[in-house]
Amino acid sequence: MKEKELEKKLAVNTFAIDKDVHITIQEDICKACPHHRCLLACPAGCYKMGEGRVSYSYEGCLECGSCRIVCDRGSVKWVLPRGGMGVSFEYG
Repeated sequence: MKEKELEKKLAVNTFAIDKDVHITIQEDICKACPHHRCLLACPAGCYKMGEGRVSYSYEGCLECGSCRIVCDRGSVKWVLPRGGMGVSFEYG
């Protein structure tokens, strides 16, 4: 999916951004990863590769947990945001 199409679809959702980060990655583990599956698995495109390292933005997380599941190296630590925080989906 093209990045502009993804942004348009995500724009109908609202996000209550929590100051407590609910996703962390261990950069030393990511650096040694041969495949970086998190880049492909995240439906919101929160993970990006740049300057030889993986970066992420938890603010747009859809809270699906895909990154945690596909990371076979144990780099991704993911928990749900605090109650009332995170994504609110809009349909229609």
